[in-house]
Amino acid sequence: MGKLATIDLALDEMLVNLAAIVLRLSKPDVTRTPEARRALAQSVHQYAVCAARSTDPRVHEWKTRLDETLKPSLRIVASDGVKVS
Repeated sequence: MGKLATIDLALDEMLVNLAAIVLRLSKPDVTRTPEARRALAQSVHQYAVCAARSTDPRVHEWKTRLDETLKPSLRIVASDGVKVS
């Protein structure tokens, strides 16, 4: 394995570890404020920039999972006029 391949593998491992950290920080109890949500969005975006150059499928799987954290969670508040908790 060449030096570039070794570096590439090490970077992929770091990206996988970083994604796990960002995912833990995406929990609703951590991202309550608008500032925290913006910081999360910035982290997810920066991860996507780095992941774009990776060929490791794990990195792209994590990117997809992180992208999902930015989508607002939807909940049903009423069904047929009846309030749902």
